[in-house]
Formats: sequence, structure tokens, C-alpha cells
Amino acid sequence: MGAPPGYRPSAWVHLLHQLPRADFQLRPVSSSFAPQEQEYQQALLLVVALAGLGLGLSLILIAAYLIRVCCCRPPEPPGSKSPPPGGGCVTWSCIAALLVGCAGIGIGFYGNSETSDGVSQLSSALLHANHTLSTIDHLVLETVERLGEALRTELITLEEVFTQRTELVAATRGARRQAEAVAQQLQGLAFWQGVPLSPLQVAEDVSFVEEYRWLAYVLLLLLELLVCLFTLLGLAKQSKWLVIVMTVMSLVVLVLSWGSLGLEAATAVGLSDFCSSPDTYVLNLTQEETGLGSDILNYYFLCNQAVSNPFQQKPLLSLEETLNVTEGNFHQLVALLHCRSLHKDYGTALRGLCEDALEGLLFLLLFSLLSAGALATTLCSLPRAWALFPPSDDYDDTDDDDPFNPQESKRFVQWQSSI
Repeated sequence: MGAPPGYRPSAWVHLLHQLPRADFQLRPVSSSFAPQEQEYQQALLLVVALAGLGLGLSLILIAAYLIRVCCCRPPEPPGSKSPPPGGGCVTWSCIAALLVGCAGIGIGFYGNSETSDGVSQLSSALLHANHTLSTIDHLVLETVERLGEALRTELITLEEVFTQRTELVAATRGARRQAEAVAQQLQGLAFWQGVPLSPLQVAEDVSFVEEYRWLAYVLLLLLELLVCLFTLLGLAKQSKWLVIVMTVMSLVVLVLSWGSLGLEAATAVGLSDFCSSPDTYVLNLTQEETGLGSDILNYYFLCNQAVSNPFQQKPLLSLEETLNVTEGNFHQLVALLHCRSLHKDYGTALRGLCEDALEGLLFLLLFSLLSAGALATTLCSLPRAWALFPPSDDYDDTDDDDPFNPQESKRFVQWQSSI
């Protein structure tokens, strides 16, 4: 099938489409896009399950590392106040991991924006297609109404005038039958009238889902950014309570990162399967939802010389010459019924979905990978880092004359009691 103008499957689409797929029994599954089939659904769920497996392995490795650090640490000599060796390396590795996480957050913001732009192109194309179809229906309805009004007034009046002339009455009635046939042919041009599928409703649903998806990712990115910044602040101030809180928050964000990674990977794989050959699936789905004939759908979705215009059998040009009163409407109908406009909307939707949206998903996938790796490293480093903090970090900055100093307050109370 011919690809829409300006759209060609990208290298990312080909690469992801070539990845092997398997169901829950690890049997090979075709990479053809078939979301209604159970085997294909299982293949996508297995991609999500791989992310869950990665999360489980990460948690096991983190727990094993922390247990080894806590249980296998050599005992410190009594009275020793010197920090254990390797403390600076632990702190700097934690800082490096947090900086990598911040870089991943920047990539995530870019990917989220690209995905949103691609989905916006899809919504705009659907809205433009809806405008074209609505204009066709409106023009046909207006022309048929004008034609019906002419039949009810002018031709009937002519019949009454020519009552005495039998041949003229017959000609007038023949003209009326021809006009009624023209009206019937015109009604057939409004092929989208009464179709239950509305591009406007689809565009609104897509925009609604995209708004919440975009907002959810922004909140996730901001949450991870705050965790990274406050963790760096806790390390700089050597605040144990802040580091402990951020350790717990890092664990939460780690789980969210692996979850988003699984969803992004499954969506990217499914989208690549769709984008590798979109025409077949779109044609079958549209025919199933609308009930339109395959000749009309092939004409608009493929729009090439191999597919004939299904409206050529309707004598538009002769109608245009016969009904001069609606000549402007016929010119506009001829232009709108050509496949160029709707096919251009189809190509725009595919480019937005298969280029920008897929590229954004891949950047979000990279963000999730960097985030998961950075947070896992941070979770391994933070408990060792706070163990290196001096035990008096909460009072190092207090002055002996400070009234809020606990020792000074105790001496003040004793002085008052002795008076």
C-alpha cells in the first residue's frame, strides 16, 4: 500500500519492529499490529513484565549491597574518630549519580514535549478532517434544499402555466424528474452523513488523555528533580534527617521510574508495529466503525492513481452545467471530494504519531533508564554517606551563648534555682 505523502517509516520504527516478540508461553508472536488478538496483548504485557523484573532485580541488588555493607563492615577501634576509608568516594559517587539523574530529567522534559507535539499534530489533523467532512455534508444539504425549493415552486408553477400545452407539460415534468434524480445523486455525495464515528470526538478524547499523560510526566519529573536537589542539599549540610527522608523518596521514585519505563517500552513497541504499515489497520478499523465501502476508504487513505475516484460515476460536471444556481457549491464540492485534503490530514496524523510522538517516547524511555540507574546508585550510597556524618552535626553551628543551646538552658535553670 502507498504511504501518505511526506511519511516514511523511520529507522527507529524499523529497529523496534524487528525486535522479537513472545507470549506468556514464550512462543513467537508476529510483529503485525493486532491489538485485538490475545497473543499480541500478551507480547506487550511481557514487555511491561520485563520492567517489573528489572525493578525486582534492582531492589534485590540494593538490599544485598546494603546488607553486605552493614554486616561485613570491620569494627572500628574504640575511641577512633577518624572517618572510615573510602568515605569521600562514596559521597562523590552519590553526587555523580544525582547529577546523571538531573541530566536524565532534562531529557525527560524534552521527550515529554516531543510526545505532546506529536499527539497535538494528530489532534489537529483529526479536527481538520472533521471540518472537511462537515463542510461536504453542509454543502450537499444546502444544495439539495435549494433544488427542492426550485422543484416546489418554479417547476410546479410552469406546469400550471403550460396546462394547455401538453408537450410543454411533459417537458416540465421530465425536467422535474431529472432534478429529483440530481437531488438523489447529490445526497449520495454526503458519504459521512449518519456515520457513528466522529473525528471531532476522537480528537477530543485524544487531547483529554494527552493532557493527563503530559501532566503526570511533568509531576514525575518535578518530583525526581526535587529529590535530587534536596539530596544534594542534605549531603552538603550533612543533615541525617534530610538524607533519610530523601532515601525513602528515592525508593518511591525508583519504583515509579521502572513503572513508567515498562509503559513507555510497551507503547513504543506497539507504536512501531502500527507505524511500519498503518494503512491496513486504519482501513479495517475505519470500515468496521463506519460501515463505509472499501472503495471510498481506499480512495481517501491511499489517494494514488491505482485507486479510482468512487464519485466519478456521479456526473458532477454535468450537474454543474445544468444547475447554474448552485455552481459555487459544486465547485467547492468537487474540490472537497478530492482525496488530497483528507489524505494530507492522514499523513499529518501519521507523522505526528510515528515521528514526533515515537521519538518523544524513546527520550522518555532513556530518561527512565537513567533515572532508575541513578536512583539505584543513590540508594546504595546514601546509607553509607550518612554513616560518615559526624554525630554532632545537629549542634555544630550553635554558640555557647545561644539561649536555645540545651547546655546553656540547663545552666540557666540551675542558676535560677540557686537564687
